[in-house]
Amino acid sequence: MLADAKPALLMLADGTSYWGWSFGAAGTTIGEVVFNTGMTGYQEVLTDPSYCGQLVTFTYPELGNTGVNPEDDESNKPQVKGAIARNICEHPSNWRSTQSLSAYLREHNIPGIYGIDTRALTRKIRSLGAMNGAISTEVLEPNDLLEKILAAPEMTGLNLAQRVTTSKTYEWSEPTQQEWEFVPSLTNSDAEPSLVVVAIDFGIKRNILKRLASYGCRIIVVPANTSAEEILQHNPDGIFLSNGPGDPAAVTEGIATAKTLLGQKKPMFGICLGHQLLGLSLGVNTYKLKFGHRGLNQPAGLDQQVEITSQNHGFALDADSMQQAEVDVTHLNLNDRTIAGLRHRSLPLFSVQYHPEASPGPHDADYLFSRFIEEMRSQQVDKK
Repeated sequence: MLADAKPALLMLADGTSYWGWSFGAAGTTIGEVVFNTGMTGYQEVLTDPSYCGQLVTFTYPELGNTGVNPEDDESNKPQVKGAIARNICEHPSNWRSTQSLSAYLREHNIPGIYGIDTRALTRKIRSLGAMNGAISTEVLEPNDLLEKILAAPEMTGLNLAQRVTTSKTYEWSEPTQQEWEFVPSLTNSDAEPSLVVVAIDFGIKRNILKRLASYGCRIIVVPANTSAEEILQHNPDGIFLSNGPGDPAAVTEGIATAKTLLGQKKPMFGICLGHQLLGLSLGVNTYKLKFGHRGLNQPAGLDQQVEITSQNHGFALDADSMQQAEVDVTHLNLNDRTIAGLRHRSLPLFSVQYHPEASPGPHDADYLFSRFIEEMRSQQVDKK
């Protein structure tokens, strides 16, 4: 047990309670309880804007072994509402670590609870589905905490992209990678001019920007509510729709923008929420998964081709509504056969329901960034 650890209560909306110990900040936090099955990458998970509004259960039994460091942040702060763990390591062992996980969460006022049977909790979520819950060090009467949970909004219908998007347009200018990071085999010559990519920020991860920059792109990041007209003023070679949190159907401005941009016939690439928004703009419906896909080893593919992918999403495109759209399915999640990728039959756009930039996760799907580059180069040639 951590020194001076305080009792903490984890309560679920179905009335189930779990007692444990506090780490991170004290207080009360409410959000959707989900689980992540990755064995590594907890810092990237905690700082991924796609987890906004959620209490993340880590199924790997010990958290904090490698501490935290600024280089591995996927945004400027932790985005989760809370963290749930079995055991916590207070004294990390890693040459890159700058502080412990507990200290990091305290600094950013994020509550956590440990000492929980995370296996039992995960089995419950798999059985009943993701649901709202709360972590508290101050409301320790279960019925009182349950009352607060039941008054909180559920994930369906929430536009959380507006909470995590950038407040203003900016050009990405940070280094593409550190010496220990994965470096792609660049397909474009250094002599070729930079491709201009406008990235619509619905909750974009930094490593996506790094991947695009490593392929020689000049990246202009715009807020989630940016209109198609404003985007086109930047004269982009391609448009990227980022990952992000919440219910995709609630991101109505993003759907409208994507629909308008379809008529421009510019290359478009969507990841995760961006994949769902592209689908919605084409007339495909979305629905909420029972407990979502969150982990580093989700198999995706089609026609005997398999990639091991990093995934983090709670909604999916509805296969039954795809017949009305002029798209082909390029990937399926091979665990449950949900749609994991699509490509338009005549327009230069494609998207995937997983994270080819990894961070954390495997690099099997990094070729999708090369494909985006090729689409943009091809359009340049066609204009000549």
